[in-house]
Amino acid sequence: MFTSNPLIMGFLKLSVIFNCGLLDNPGIGIDVAFVARVDIGIEPSDILDFIGLYHGDKAVEEKLQGMVQINAVTVWYPSLMHPLTAQRLHLWREIREKYNAEGFAKDPVGLVEFVDGSCGGDWKNGINVGLHIPTTVIDMARKREPFVRVSAVTGAQFKQPMSAMACLEYINVHIREDTQNQLCLRTAMIEEDKEIIRAAGRNEGTFPARILKEKMGREHMYANIPDPTTVQVQG
Repeated sequence: MFTSNPLIMGFLKLSVIFNCGLLDNPGIGIDVAFVARVDIGIEPSDILDFIGLYHGDKAVEEKLQGMVQINAVTVWYPSLMHPLTAQRLHLWREIREKYNAEGFAKDPVGLVEFVDGSCGGDWKNGINVGLHIPTTVIDMARKREPFVRVSAVTGAQFKQPMSAMACLEYINVHIREDTQNQLCLRTAMIEEDKEIIRAAGRNEGTFPARILKEKMGREHMYANIPDPTTVQVQG
């Protein structure tokens, strides 16, 4: 399960810290609740199948092994947007009190909402769970030690500065490299999953297609995939 994996959740918490500005606003998660919306997508585990779907290739196999990917994390707290619903605020207060009683009163606590990638951009569909950010993760964020990555194209090592987006990319690469499915985050793709990728290739403006395009624009894995619409124009 996604939430039971300490490495994945650790880097998700790092991403939330940077997104929320927790290092500069220590009151967030202590006195003020926050919600981190995590948009989840399903992509083919084989990048060649992804390229085929993105380019509208009808020869792509019908049965494809998919894997979980994080397309976006959006942080919401009342000082910037609408007030939390009464239900969310009640849930946050319960979780806040729980960690206070356990001796973690100085640690930020929020809610994380996992949303299916086929949903729109509203905040009505998702599963809310508590998100406790311990001091050890805060310390990692302060140090900002860069990631040491290996280029999928050249095989050369390079350093990637730690940031909210780099943490998400690390999670996505970690899931992609789990070819034995030890994380249990692989599943058969359904037609809706495939259509999101096709729609992104057509530059459609739907929310799922748009956040997938944004993910492709920031992650190294997709750097050399040509834009189908550009290819068609040039052809």
